[in-house]
Amino acid sequence: MPKTQWLDLAERTGATAAEAGLAYAIVQLSDQPAWWVPVLIPALAAGKSWFARFVGRPDTSSLLPTRADPASRP
Repeated sequence: MPKTQWLDLAERTGATAAEAGLAYAIVQLSDQPAWWVPVLIPALAAGKSWFARFVGRPDTSSLLPTRADPASRP
């Protein structure tokens, strides 16, 4: 697998794990029921996608720079 695909895989996996961990921490710290975790994960993913517009390639939700984003290749 090319290096850019490994970077893409690592970025997506890391982002998903971070979203899940953050959702769990928010629920635990705010003493909310556990069913809030799966509700917060997509909301955090949407926030990450919105933030990625300003960091990575504008047409994707990737945080990778254009040269490392597989979607940026022609």
